[in-house]
Formats: sequence, C-alpha cells, structure tokens
Amino acid sequence: MLKFGLEPTTVTFTTLINGLCMESKIDNAVEFFDDMVARGYQPDVYTYSTIINGMCKFGKTNVAIGLLKGMADRGCEPNVMTYGAIIDALCKDELVGEALELFSQMRNKGISPNVITYNSLIHGVCKLGQKNQALALMNEMVEQNILPNVYTFNVLIDALCKDGMVSEAQNTFNVMIQRGVEPDVITYTSLIDGLCISDHFKEALALLKEMVGRNISPIVFTFNILIDTLCKKGLVSNAQNIFKIMIQRGVEPSVVTYNSLMYGYCLGSQIDKARKLFDLMVTNEIADIFSYNILINGYCKYKMIDDAKQIFDEMSHKGLIPDAVTYHTLIKGMFQAGRPQNAKELFKDMCSYGKQSNIVTFSIMIDGLCRQGNLDEALTLLKEMEESQLKPDLVTYCILINGMCKASKINDAKELFSSLFENGLQPNVYIYSAIMKGLCREGLIDEAYKIFRDMEKGGCLQNNCCYNIIIQGFLRHEDLPKGTNQRNG
Repeated sequence: MLKFGLEPTTVTFTTLINGLCMESKIDNAVEFFDDMVARGYQPDVYTYSTIINGMCKFGKTNVAIGLLKGMADRGCEPNVMTYGAIIDALCKDELVGEALELFSQMRNKGISPNVITYNSLIHGVCKLGQKNQALALMNEMVEQNILPNVYTFNVLIDALCKDGMVSEAQNTFNVMIQRGVEPDVITYTSLIDGLCISDHFKEALALLKEMVGRNISPIVFTFNILIDTLCKKGLVSNAQNIFKIMIQRGVEPSVVTYNSLMYGYCLGSQIDKARKLFDLMVTNEIADIFSYNILINGYCKYKMIDDAKQIFDEMSHKGLIPDAVTYHTLIKGMFQAGRPQNAKELFKDMCSYGKQSNIVTFSIMIDGLCRQGNLDEALTLLKEMEESQLKPDLVTYCILINGMCKASKINDAKELFSSLFENGLQPNVYIYSAIMKGLCREGLIDEAYKIFRDMEKGGCLQNNCCYNIIIQGFLRHEDLPKGTNQRNG
C-alpha cells in the first residue's frame, strides 16, 4: 500500500490488527499497534478495543489494563466494549473483585453496561459460588432496562443446578419463559442434569419430552446424563429405552454412553451383556481406559478373576496403559479371590512399569495382606510406604489396627494406636471402634471403656457402633451394671 503512495488510515490499521488477533498472532498485532503509534497515527476507541480484546484472550490482561489506563492520556475515551473485554478476562481468571471494581469505574464514567458485561460478571460470580450476587446482578440489569438473554439464564440455571438448588433453577427457568426468552439445548441439559443429581428422574424425563416438543434436539451430552444416572441407580432397562430414543433421533452414542451402559449391566449382574457391549466397542475401536476398568471391576465383583486378568492383559495389545484404578481394582480382586501371590505380582508389576504407587495402593495391599493373615508382610509394606515419602493416612492405620487385633496382637495394636497421638494424628471413629473391639475381644473391658470415655475429649463423638461394641463387651463378660448403664445413657 505504501509502495503505491497510498496512506493507510486508522481503519486500515485496526482491520489488520483485528486480522492478526483472529489468527492468534497477538505479538504481531501488538508490534503493529506500536508501529501505528510510532508513525504518528492516532488509534481510536475501536483500535484500542480490538487490541485490548486480543490481549485479554491471550492471557495478557495486565498489559491490557495498562493500555486502558493510558487511553485517556492519548485523548481517547474507552467505551463499553473496551471495559467489557477486560471485565470478561478478569472474571474468567476468577478475579471477580477486580472485575467489579472496573465495572464501578466504568459506570462512574457514565458508560452504560450492556448484556455482555453483565453476563461476564454473572458468570464470574457463579464460578465462585456466589449465586445470590448473580441473582442481584440480574435484577439490577432488569432495573437498567437491559434484558437478560438466553446466556444469562443458562449461566444462572447451570450454577443453581450444580449446587443442588434445583427448585430455584426451575423458578429461574419459569421466569425465563415468562420474559419471552426461548430456552435452548443448554438450558434443558443443565436442568436435566440438576434433576438427575437430585434423584428427580421422572421430572428429568418429562423435561426431555418437553424439549423435543419445542423442537429442541437433545445432544449426546443430554442423553448421556440420563443414561448414566439411570445406570448408576440400577435402572438399566430405563436407560436402554433412552438409548433407543437416542438412536431413533439420529444422535451418535459416544464412548461415555457405552461406558455408562456397561456399568449399569455390571451393577445389575448382567455381566454377559456388559461383555458383549465391550466387545462391540473394541471392534469399533472406541473402548478407552474407563471401558476396561469398568469391565475388570465387574469381573472382580463377581469373582470372575481369570476373565478380569484376561481383559487386563489385552490392554497392552490395544496400546492402552493400565492406570492406578486398573491396578487397584485387580489387586483388590486378587486378594478377595484368595490369590495373594497374584496380587503381590501385580503390585510389583505396577511399580516396575513406572506407575506411581500412592496411599490408596499401599492401603489396598496392606488390607489384603492383613485379611490373609500376613501381618508381618503388611508391616514391611508400611515401612516401604514411609521410606517412599508417603505418609500413611487414617485409613491405613485403621486397617493395620484391625489386622493386629484379629491376629491377637493387641499390644502391637495398642502401641500403634498410641503412636497416632504422638505423630499429631487424631483417630477417627473407625479407628476407635477397631481398637475397642480388639480390647473387648481380649477381655480388656476396662481399657476399652477408658478409650470409649476419652473419645469425646479427643474431639471424636461416639456413634451407635461404638456403643454396641462397649455394651456387647460388658455383657459378654457378665459386667451387666456398666453395660446396662451405657445402654440407658
């Protein structure tokens, strides 16, 4: 352009800067903006808004704020678009306090916010769980004669549903309809999700029919929510009906859909159906790590341990690497099937393949060894755990105390129980129950009763299980007065 002696205008520069931003070339856009200023051109509000919007989208919000502050010095006043871009970026970064300050600054300058500005703020406060502030902002925008749009309502409805406030979400939905704002697939999907979470399946299914009646086509995510919820509640036949509707409407099931159905079949003792579905997924090359984990867990649950191991072995042939969940499930299954040696081999296999053993891994191994009566091996594993910089948690200690008590090593159990306090750990009700049960079994009722009395002092309230252990201990050893007093207390 310059070669032909044609002088570019501010509009030319703004158009080029916008193009560079759209192509994700933000550094080039900034250079071009600086070059424009160096050549003596005066950027207008559209130029500033374009470059500020680009900076915000690419994580340069602080630079954008600096540019906003310098606008007035260059004789250019920002508009709602300029402020809106930064407010939106701050809200997405969860810096809502700063966004609200900028919002106040904008209004003090006499610049009226628009629906986009309010939507950014409402989305920001909802992300922080501040639903009351979100509702206040929506009421404020209505007072300013700024009509909420479908996005405004969707953000609020989704936030309310995720927080279990489904009736409030339904009220917001009704307000939306009254105001003449047409709901879309996101509105209905959020509400269906909320209703499913709160166990209102019939209402969720009615809403599915309603959205279809409004000619709003459910998406795969909508169907997946319903199918997954029904399967987890053991209503797999209902889930199959939804699956049929999904196919009839031409919506392609995803791996999530099939995984949910597989889980439902396993839960409902229909392991053969789960396997058939799994084989179909493998044939269609859509089975993922979750698919394998679901089926392995199903086989372990029904003591079909050889089938579980076969699926595990097939994973490597398909290029899938077992994760911690895979190993945990199969190790636990091996112990439950009375095959501790296989469980130990899997544990070694997990460590040798670079899979980081965590507290859960060690707890499963220690629990399995304790149940098999291999207490010495369990204690060796505890030392290994501590040497690997992993701190045993209360679950691990509870397993060990239980194991020691069952192996009649009550002194070791008492020592381990006392060490918890020395290490600054507060035993929970399960640990108290385990040690009291062990003491009662050994006839050490007075010691058990002392621990029972000390529980509340240590900040742990006794539950029904604790009372039953003590009462049964007293009665078993014919110490009726104390036992009767505890029951009446």
